[in-house]
Amino acid sequence: MRRPIIAGNWKMNMTPSQTEGLIKELIPLVADAACDVVVCPPACCLPTARAALRGSNIALGAQNVHWEKSGAFTGEISAAMLAELGVTYVIVGHSERRQYFGETDETVNKRALAALAAGLVPIVCVGESLEVRESGGTEALVQAQTEKALSGMTPEQIAGLVIAYEPVWAIGTGRTATREQANETIGFLRRVVAQLAGAETAAAVRIQYGGSMNAANASSLMEMPEIDGGLIGGASLKPQDFAAIVHH
Repeated sequence: MRRPIIAGNWKMNMTPSQTEGLIKELIPLVADAACDVVVCPPACCLPTARAALRGSNIALGAQNVHWEKSGAFTGEISAAMLAELGVTYVIVGHSERRQYFGETDETVNKRALAALAAGLVPIVCVGESLEVRESGGTEALVQAQTEKALSGMTPEQIAGLVIAYEPVWAIGTGRTATREQANETIGFLRRVVAQLAGAETAAAVRIQYGGSMNAANASSLMEMPEIDGGLIGGASLKPQDFAAIVHH
């Protein structure tokens, strides 16, 4: 049985002081969670978050990582830096990084490999636009994204990471894939992983749904056999809503 994982992607929200307040409110609400719980605040809030999370069952995640260990990469953060800050998970290849900051399948792969080398767990994001979905190209696109993202990894490494399927057309739009659509595409991704790394690896890897999961639809989505959790955006900034998703 795969243990579900609910991760909150705070995006560019929350100052350090706000981070402390949100986490202190969240901790008692998810203390008895039956799933893994992760929060991913902005980089400048990671030290504050680490201190606030101490002794809780909530893991700390980051929103991005660079592939080089150090160097002239202004504005970037290395995996070693994140590890020393107490980070255990890192989001890689989010659709917003791809859309606004030139992220490619190649750089997603390099970032994920760097994260693994430093002992971090990558949350590797894949997903299609509305145009691709309506033209029937979803499977071809997410297969290509997944194959490139996982290139050069061992079956053991793949089994231990997290994949987040995020239909881009359902992020921040209020539109949500039906639970059948989400389950179908995640099931397809699992078959892609089986082709790459074997059936045992595919059965072990956790695949989240990242398309506007919220307190109202979390239970319905999480009932589906292929969906192993959620990568939560806006709802993760509201402790009561995020806790409701965690307890789905």
